[in-house]
Amino acid sequence: MFEAHALSGSKAEQYAQLVEQARGLLHGERDRVANAANLSALVFHALPDLNWVGFYFHDGRELVVGPFQGKPACVRIPLGKGVCGTAAVTGQTQVVADVHAFPGHIACDAASRSEVVVPLYRDGELIGVFDLDSPIPDRFDDEDRRGLEAIARVFMESLA
Repeated sequence: MFEAHALSGSKAEQYAQLVEQARGLLHGERDRVANAANLSALVFHALPDLNWVGFYFHDGRELVVGPFQGKPACVRIPLGKGVCGTAAVTGQTQVVADVHAFPGHIACDAASRSEVVVPLYRDGELIGVFDLDSPIPDRFDDEDRRGLEAIARVFMESLA
């Protein structure tokens, strides 16, 4: 049985612990919905100052909301639109200090002030995005980006 533990140490050490917890949580399971649901819950409850954590999956045309933790979300996001759509088409993690200053931002939850979105690709094919929102402006930094990209890699490895 999996049991989450409180994170401790520096931010880098906390992300390393969270990556190991994610590996343990997803070990042996290949279902993307189950893994996305559990990973969303793990991250939402482990990291401070978040109001939404979840996945959008590419359906061949657009991004469609997947498992998440937080308030109800936008169901569909066009590629290239908002932070999620931008991450999807550029293939680059988007770290946004102030979502209201991001061109074309899609406001699913008015309380969100900052956001980080990690694109999920396998063999050059867009799978979706891993999205985190915070009600705190400038909540995410480069260390968060690296840690969340590592967690996203654990998710993608679980689907192999």
